[in-house]
Amino acid sequence: MRRVCFHSQVRPDRIEEYKRRHAAVWPEMLQALHETGWHNYSLFLRPDGLLIGYLETESLEAAQAAMAAREVNARWQAEMGDLFEDQDQAPDEGFQELEEVFHLEDQLAAANTSTETK
Repeated sequence: MRRVCFHSQVRPDRIEEYKRRHAAVWPEMLQALHETGWHNYSLFLRPDGLLIGYLETESLEAAQAAMAAREVNARWQAEMGDLFEDQDQAPDEGFQELEEVFHLEDQLAAANTSTETK
């Protein structure tokens, strides 16, 4: 599984609306995310609107393409689009992916492997 972290910016004047909508995501949207490979998906929101997302997936590109083919996703993105700043595309396509620079389990595994070979 690939770990993916991304950021986006919720409009500060729409933060409460964003939180309200995510407190009760449509069941069909939840199911579509699950079925299309968005695993262990979480969103974190700073008070100024900075949104950080995290998910695990076999392929982000495949997961995004599979969601793009779902009618529920088109409706959800249309509902959410006005909550974000500087969005020239749907929120699920306009986020900025972050580079992973550290993962504890990977480094522990590498350290254990190197000590076993000594």
